[in-house]
Amino acid sequence: MSQTDSQIELADVVRQRIRGLRQARGWSLDSLSARCHISPSTLSRIETGNRRIDLEQLVALARALGTTIDHLVEPVDDADVIIRPVQHQEPGLTTWVLSRDAAQHAGRLVAKMRITAERRTGPGHLAVHPGREWFTVLSGTAVLYLGERQLAVRAGEAAEFSTMIPHSIGALGGPVEILTMFDQEGERAHAES
Repeated sequence: MSQTDSQIELADVVRQRIRGLRQARGWSLDSLSARCHISPSTLSRIETGNRRIDLEQLVALARALGTTIDHLVEPVDDADVIIRPVQHQEPGLTTWVLSRDAAQHAGRLVAKMRITAERRTGPGHLAVHPGREWFTVLSGTAVLYLGERQLAVRAGEAAEFSTMIPHSIGALGGPVEILTMFDQEGERAHAES
């Protein structure tokens, strides 16, 4: 793809984002015009690709739409959509991280885990760290050791708890697959265990 082709493609994306943001707010061209001081006919030509957008118009449109120029001109790249999780394995636990850098996701990490009986859990193997953890069981039955309690969490059920309570998750009666989410503190603690 030539530079000119990529510039045209980006201009089309910018136009779609402007129209999409305007429509998402339920605004007519006249409503947006009143907010950004660009005539409705010029806005229409910008959205349809019959007029180029100059920097001054882009600044006014971003401000009126409550966004940034960076957001409007951010290139489209499928690489930022598809996540190809890498399998991490240790005795009794296989983990696939399903989110990108936790800092980009409000400090949360999402992972799929497959737990088998070989994983050391229960009294004597409980962890404590700042944060919260949430998980849902995709298949099998998980056993959640939470302080002195032992809770069975079945397929279709979920659990959420403070990770300041001594805890561990194991498999009950066969392998279990869970989808889990925890904050940055929990990510650090799980990476160290």
